[in-house]
Amino acid sequence: MIRFRHICIAAATLLALYGRTQAAELPAGMVKTSKGQAVIEREGKPSPALPGAALMRSDRIVTGADGSVGVTLRDETLLSVGPNSHVWLEKFAFNPTTHEGSLDASVKRGTMGVISGKLSKQSPGAVQFRTPSSVLGVRGTEFLIDVGAGQP
Repeated sequence: MIRFRHICIAAATLLALYGRTQAAELPAGMVKTSKGQAVIEREGKPSPALPGAALMRSDRIVTGADGSVGVTLRDETLLSVGPNSHVWLEKFAFNPTTHEGSLDASVKRGTMGVISGKLSKQSPGAVQFRTPSSVLGVRGTEFLIDVGAGQP
């Protein structure tokens, strides 16, 4: 009876740990390159945008006058954030099996180059980039957004 009880406790512990692992949010992507002044703001706290740093949903990328950041998202979308830029990754979800999900990002100021990945090819209309004056719906392409001074 004691052995059965120990097995039940061990199984419950493993299930709890598995649930906690599954609940952890996967990064939306990763910083591949970084130059000059560049930070990732997460929950209002800045951290250096160093190569290898995880980019999570709701993160903001902020670059200074000499800064730039290259990011690869999980769906293979490539983002290149230029100097004096403020980019917010508002929403990101990606199913690696079906290639379905969504991507919403805002460029508040500065420049960003985009080479779209699997999301825009599988789910047309699921990828949007916003600027202070427009919304771009992406259907699988390469483009550059230049907001200039934009909003802080």
